[in-house]
Amino acid sequence: MSSIDRIQSVGGTRTYEVRTYGCQMNVHDSERLSGLLEGAGYVRAPEDADGDADVVVFNTCAVRENADNKLYGNLGRLAPRKTSRPGMQIAVGGCLAQKDRDTIVKRAPWVDVVFGTHNIGKLPVLLERARVQEEAQVEIAESLEAFPSTLPTRRESAYAAWVSISVGCNNTCTFCIVPALRGKEKDRRPGDILAEVEALVAEGVSEITLLGQNVNAYGSDIGDREAFGKLLRACGNIEGLERVRFTSPHPRDFTDDVIAAMAETPNAMPQLHMPLQSGSDPVLKAMRRSYRQERYLGIIEKVRAAIPHAAITTDIIVGFPGETEEDFEQTLHVVREARFAQAFTFQYSKRPGTPAAEMDGQIPKAVVQERYERLVALQEEISWDENKKQVGRTLELMVAEGEGRKDGATHRLSGRAPDNRLVHFTKPDRDVRPGDVVTVEITYAAPHHLLAEGAVLGVRRTRAGDAWEKRNAAEQAKPAGVLLGLPKIGVPEPQPVVASGCGCD
Repeated sequence: MSSIDRIQSVGGTRTYEVRTYGCQMNVHDSERLSGLLEGAGYVRAPEDADGDADVVVFNTCAVRENADNKLYGNLGRLAPRKTSRPGMQIAVGGCLAQKDRDTIVKRAPWVDVVFGTHNIGKLPVLLERARVQEEAQVEIAESLEAFPSTLPTRRESAYAAWVSISVGCNNTCTFCIVPALRGKEKDRRPGDILAEVEALVAEGVSEITLLGQNVNAYGSDIGDREAFGKLLRACGNIEGLERVRFTSPHPRDFTDDVIAAMAETPNAMPQLHMPLQSGSDPVLKAMRRSYRQERYLGIIEKVRAAIPHAAITTDIIVGFPGETEEDFEQTLHVVREARFAQAFTFQYSKRPGTPAAEMDGQIPKAVVQERYERLVALQEEISWDENKKQVGRTLELMVAEGEGRKDGATHRLSGRAPDNRLVHFTKPDRDVRPGDVVTVEITYAAPHHLLAEGAVLGVRRTRAGDAWEKRNAAEQAKPAGVLLGLPKIGVPEPQPVVASGCGCD
């Protein structure tokens, strides 16, 4: 039976597929879009649907220079499928939709709905209106209509969840278009955030990641510069919440009270993603990044003094307009000094509509590539050295699912250490579930993962594991054709490749 036959056999129920591009905020928004559609009666298409759903939603990103080409290429591939499938609808939302608006329907007239970053809650209504009126619906709100976290959600994980504490950005980085599309920073009230966290914990969630474009700027909209540190401490008082992370902070707003809150809050994990972008003061100035090398390295030093085992990761852009060899050497200097556990490195690409795209001194591709390769080689060496320091340590891992691509062949399982390092470990004799906690000794280090090849030292079954088991059983029990597939369990990756270098941090 083909995927189309499977979907069309679901008793008349309409199916949906959401395709997500871009930053962690888009991932969070897509969970909300899925929740809205399921609340409206849609069911999620099988994992291998590949566009064979009744509604296909593109949640887009406008960061990369070729973002629009990627979107229109995907839309083009769906055009003949839509022609042959009466009633199929296509919706485009996210940052590119906010930016391009009417252009999308002009270039792809088979699109049914275009919506922006501020009105994701309107998607079901717009789909129905497009169906009834038989014409495209383009609705772009200029300001936030509903905070995303107040909308229904279909979370991808049974034990780990994003919690949005703010949306928008007050910075003016010259390489970034996000503030123009997401708007000025708007903070949620602390009580609303903590109420959501408590509700998630009651459902079995044991780890949350606080999310914002500049997460540690939280409080600027409500007039409290120490609000973020207070929020971290408050999360530490929630019974049953084992792990708290946050992404992504900005060096400008990273204050001593936040470092103290991280060090003194038991469930705040020893992990920090601190975007660098460049180690050169002149380049940072051209980027309109409101810190310099000395300030950045000072933060790293303070964090390491307060939290010795903290794993620090970063974002770096290579080849920003005007970057000289001397500027690039300063970036390498910071990488050597900071000794990042991992760095998400990017070759500069023009973001249409940003000041940097019009700057003089655009760097030739060959030069950017050569510098990029040198940076990656240096960081690989450092990552490996830093991981080797973990050998011999005993760590508690939260068991994950789907993060070890070779686990089936190696008969291992995978989990995340408190500092978010990925660890593959020997499968124990006892049954363990995603969300459970195991204790292991690290025996081997590679640049991007660790191994625990000996016997597991301990297994702790958790409420989070119970939640995964319950959810998995419920979804397996769904009739064929509406099977949602196994939930993608695991720590929400704080900085997947697509999530970094977007300028929102």
